[in-house]
Amino acid sequence: MNLLNVNFDELYRRHLCRHSQFGINVMHLIAVVGIYISLFGIAYSFPEPAGQWIVGGVLVVYFGILLLNVPFTVWVATLLFIGLLFAAFRAAPLVPWWVYVLLIFVWHKFQNWNHDVYDESHDMSEFAEKYQKGFPLFFLLSVYELPILLHCLLFDRAHWAARRAAKQ
Repeated sequence: MNLLNVNFDELYRRHLCRHSQFGINVMHLIAVVGIYISLFGIAYSFPEPAGQWIVGGVLVVYFGILLLNVPFTVWVATLLFIGLLFAAFRAAPLVPWWVYVLLIFVWHKFQNWNHDVYDESHDMSEFAEKYQKGFPLFFLLSVYELPILLHCLLFDRAHWAARRAAKQ
């Protein structure tokens, strides 16, 4: 696994093995929104202008990595989505930094709980050797989860049409 050089289509196919139901993708997107807002809040808890520099620097690196590895339409959707998310964060009142830290754990638990509600999964053995559980996979998915979810929910109509046809 190389964070700077991923096969997005392969990573996306792996994602669909565990997240093939529409609802789990929506719920995971909600959790990702909560986590990103919490990360913005933690950064903005530092004295001015450190928070702005932290968020700006991280986003420049993040969008640079994504630009090299995701389809351009997904990159633009991610850019717009994070822009809207950041605008919403800036419009809301700040809370103490420890609340944001606590919320990261809450949103992570919420995301894990969704696997109990949406428990349909498919064989992942094709990806087992390359994407072994552990911190490297956690970090890789932390970087690419939002683009994967946006690709899934906005651009993969063929997947959802095939799922509907299979259920009929």
